[in-house]
Amino acid sequence: MRPTMLMIRIAVAMALAPCWAVAQENVRLALPKTVYAAPGIECNLYFDNVVLVLDPGDYTFDVNCSKGVQLAECWRYAPGADDAGDYPLTLVVRNGENETVAEGATTVRVAPAGAGSGGEVSMLLIGDSLTHASVYSQHLLDLCAGDGNPRLTLVGSHGIDEPLGANRHEGYGGWTAKRFATQWTGVARTGPYAERGSPFLYETPEGSRVLDFKRYCDDVNGGKLPDFVSIFLGCNDTFGADEGNIENVIDDMLVHMDALVAMIHGASPAIRIGLIQPVPPTTSQDAFGADYGTGQTRWQYRRNQHRAVERMAEHYAQAPNVTFIPAYVNLDCVHNFPAASQPVNARNDETVIRQNNGVHPAETGYRQIGDSIYGWMKNQVMDHAKPEETSP
Repeated sequence: MRPTMLMIRIAVAMALAPCWAVAQENVRLALPKTVYAAPGIECNLYFDNVVLVLDPGDYTFDVNCSKGVQLAECWRYAPGADDAGDYPLTLVVRNGENETVAEGATTVRVAPAGAGSGGEVSMLLIGDSLTHASVYSQHLLDLCAGDGNPRLTLVGSHGIDEPLGANRHEGYGGWTAKRFATQWTGVARTGPYAERGSPFLYETPEGSRVLDFKRYCDDVNGGKLPDFVSIFLGCNDTFGADEGNIENVIDDMLVHMDALVAMIHGASPAIRIGLIQPVPPTTSQDAFGADYGTGQTRWQYRRNQHRAVERMAEHYAQAPNVTFIPAYVNLDCVHNFPAASQPVNARNDETVIRQNNGVHPAETGYRQIGDSIYGWMKNQVMDHAKPEETSP
């Protein structure tokens, strides 16, 4: 049948008319169950860090909480001395048509200002290059040196000071959960860190190799078990993944992270473990170009990081004495990463500021990570019982 003039006009009108039907949007919102805070320390929830979208400017964010203020890029709250308690927070994400495309809830938990005051606590920090930098670890020591805090002792065999001082940990650039769980070189806790084996792995008289946290504490901490352990891994585990293998890569990471958790709780189930999910990268591709040439894009890394956050939240949701330290929500990825001025190109003397490190924050960013750990620790010490060793 030949189309009539009326049919042609209707088809043209339909093609030119605005389309009001909005495709279903997959905006993956990853809010932590709890955001830990402490009086006198700024707490942030950066919107771009909790949604997986290419451009957060395409969306609007609506926070409902009795505390804090909503800014353009984040919700911000600096608790006062009398603000101890739990505060529900909801976040609704809407598109340009004002349709809700994602929503979630969390609890902001503020510790009493004097939580842990007069006491003593110890903590082991396990991690990769972000821990190796030794900035957030020093920040934790500095915060705990103030009034109203417990005296903090950090446990570990590694640090940037020679000889090793109070700022110590088990953080090594480039390391993964698998390396901490399985790497054996015959040398641990001494020599170039890139050539070391896991500080927790020991050879038995029968020739097998086992993770032995009690023996590790015998060697580095006079036999005392730490009160708290944080595990801050995932950056290197997932760095090279893509859409085709990210699930398998995270599966492997979780197997080895499980081994570390089991090792720690094998020494004492009372040890509080704080898992720090991978933090987002800088917001600029410039930094990935500076670091990796064409080897990785910021968007692929961000997708990998977000999926690791989701999978870890699911995997450890019911794990006893394992909670999350959601540093990923508190990191300013726009302003708190390294940047430098450089010419716009070789033929133009005009300069621009470009970020130049994709995954390692500036000192200000490391301090925000330390703030998150401090808020978690202050909340944990309120009802903390000292770990007791299990029987051999």
